[in-house]
Amino acid sequence: MKIKEIIVVEGKDDTTAIKRALDADTIETNGSAINLETIEKIKLAQETRGVIVLTDPDFPGQKIRNTIKEQVPGCKHAFIEKEDAIHKYGKGVGVEHASPETIRRALQAAHVMHEETVEEITQEDLITAGLIGGEGARERREKLGKLLKIGFANGKQLHKRLMMFQISKDSFAAAIQVIRQEEDNA
Repeated sequence: MKIKEIIVVEGKDDTTAIKRALDADTIETNGSAINLETIEKIKLAQETRGVIVLTDPDFPGQKIRNTIKEQVPGCKHAFIEKEDAIHKYGKGVGVEHASPETIRRALQAAHVMHEETVEEITQEDLITAGLIGGEGARERREKLGKLLKIGFANGKQLHKRLMMFQISKDSFAAAIQVIRQEEDNA
């Protein structure tokens, strides 16, 4: 499998994991303090081939993602769930620990974050669905992030992320229905 876009990752170990999963080129940020030279490489890559951002499912990874989103609009974003990125001995979380299949699935489900957002799903919808406040809200948000392939987000970030990825009310409702069925069957 060959990917046209250039994949932005955090480091050399992430590049190695990507190469095990598929044929792709990468740009490494070398940490969360992305320098201007790296931003310029990402801008050029976005103009010529397109970019998919694939960072670790942790705070520094989110910081890198936000910096790129601000500096280089229109990039696609791929997410790996935290439990799919944990070292086999529990020592660290990162793209480098994900299986080739997990990496391929994440890249195939990459989304573009849109700046001009339309509020199709309201805060009230999130509360009604049991995603904000109350028992089990965190677990439901984790499941929703997996189902919609937008990654985990806290209560505040979830609304924004749903708008940025232009998740439709129908897709949201279908995912909530799956979550409720799982809860009913548990």
